[in-house]
Amino acid sequence: MGIEVGFLGLVLLALDIWAILNVVQSGASMGGKVIWILLILVFPLLGFVIWLFAGPRGSKAR
Repeated sequence: MGIEVGFLGLVLLALDIWAILNVVQSGASMGGKVIWILLILVFPLLGFVIWLFAGPRGSKAR
């Protein structure tokens, strides 16, 4: 069971890093970026899910 939990933790870490990079590249204000990054860092799973549905999109999406 430990290996599966560790693997899922690594997947979540990779997704959070991807989300943070997208926030940094987005057109959101600096304050908005800070809030999104803090949300993702403090609540990794919940923050990622909220960002996925409601977060600012990267510059490539435009």
